[in-house]
Amino acid sequence: MALFPRGGGSPLVGFGLSRGAAFALAVLGGALQALSLAPLPLGGLQVVALALLVAVLPGASVRRGAALGLAFGFAWMLGTFFWLFVSMHRYGHLPAALAGVAVAALAAAMALYPAAGAAAFAAWAPASRWRAVVLWALLWLAGELARAQWLTGFPWGAAGYAQVDSLLAVLAPWLGVYGMGAAAAALAAWSALQALEARGARRLWALAPALALTLLPAWRGPDFTMPTTRLSVTLLQGNVPQDEKFDYTRLPATLAWHARALTAARSDLVVAPETAIPLLPEQLPQGFWDRLTAHFAAGRSHALVGMPLGDLGAGYTNSVVGLAPAVGNRPGEYRYDKHHLVPFGEFIPPGFRWFVDAMRIPLGDFSRGPRAAPSFPVNGEWVAPNICYEDLFGEELAARWNGEHPAPTLLANVSNIGWFGETVAVDQHLHISRLRSLELQRPMLRATNTGATAVIDHRGQVTHRLAPYQRGVLEGDVTGRSGTTPFAWWASRLRLWPLWVLALAGIAWLAGPAMRRRRGRSSDQR
Repeated sequence: MALFPRGGGSPLVGFGLSRGAAFALAVLGGALQALSLAPLPLGGLQVVALALLVAVLPGASVRRGAALGLAFGFAWMLGTFFWLFVSMHRYGHLPAALAGVAVAALAAAMALYPAAGAAAFAAWAPASRWRAVVLWALLWLAGELARAQWLTGFPWGAAGYAQVDSLLAVLAPWLGVYGMGAAAAALAAWSALQALEARGARRLWALAPALALTLLPAWRGPDFTMPTTRLSVTLLQGNVPQDEKFDYTRLPATLAWHARALTAARSDLVVAPETAIPLLPEQLPQGFWDRLTAHFAAGRSHALVGMPLGDLGAGYTNSVVGLAPAVGNRPGEYRYDKHHLVPFGEFIPPGFRWFVDAMRIPLGDFSRGPRAAPSFPVNGEWVAPNICYEDLFGEELAARWNGEHPAPTLLANVSNIGWFGETVAVDQHLHISRLRSLELQRPMLRATNTGATAVIDHRGQVTHRLAPYQRGVLEGDVTGRSGTTPFAWWASRLRLWPLWVLALAGIAWLAGPAMRRRRGRSSDQR
């Protein structure tokens, strides 16, 4: 018997639900998908959430499938990045109604990806359960890849981040976050179709994948990397309210605190957050920057400090400056410029100048740094900085394994999540960094303005952490790693193309018979 009766004439879909109940279930699934990502990553809940969408697709027309996918995606996206409203309204002074509309519009745009996947599944799903499971996983993979890369990419909230503590974490160093998400989608489809086909107590088997991911301890697989040198580290968390960050009456106190914390550190490496110093070097109080560089040039510690650089002629960059002991008579300075810029935050897309002008935020167009930047040397280790949401793009971090420069042995993320208030954005970003550590098997240092400031080991486990939303200094130690994971090897050379080829070729093969049948019916009707 075919799993997916077609025609769309019946008001019932999935478990015999009415259309309204099916839409409600899709919305519930999207909301649960958002909840599965943070504060805690809940892999089992994520599988259940996505299974709710799959369960209401059998029997749906293509149009209704798209609408169900859109409802799921909108609830998922809105529940994931609702905190953008805080930056636009509270700190950008955009009227609440316009800020709400802007966030909802972005959520709707991002929901088009699961909508397209659900529509394609309703149109093309084969009668075989296992072929249908694989098709859904590949459609989900293609949608996540498109969201991650098209129009600069905005992959925040990808399904794989919910699996950072589940059994699927074993796939991270092989396939990365999108491979993990595809595996979770396959488990969700199996659960939904098992429940639809089974009767009575046998439907309990549909819960098996979710229970396994929830109850069984995570297995992270083999180590592809080896330990190198142990470093002592100090991470700063200034907790500067975003509406005070550029207030020139309060700025001297902020600069003084960061300068004291930087110069008081006795560790091998001290890291200050993104734009911890929010002014260009020439805008700083006289002697401030010279005293800071002289301190590190004369000592044994190293520092990474977030600050803007550049000038009107060459352009401005969101940067990290590295300060190190002097070599001979030369200060040991290093510079990293952010490569993956945030639309509306760091560059203004064509036609949207009016929107940025409506917000009273000091935004502008930054210049991009190189994709495969060199790392910062610290006592034989190679520390690779990344800024804010750059750690969403594992394939771009993997570019530093391209052989042109020494491969990183440590990663360091500097961020300012203060734009988003005391929201779940802090926990979401922590789990994103943990996933990067799993993919590349490198420790990640996180120095942030309001949280989560933490040390993450190469297995994605948090070993040291400051409480968020308070000023503090985190001291700890970390061991670098050498070697290359399979993900780092292929992503550094091929980016995400292997996953694209797998997704598109698999979809074409599995959906081919359904597409030929539809073409045949169209020809008969003509």
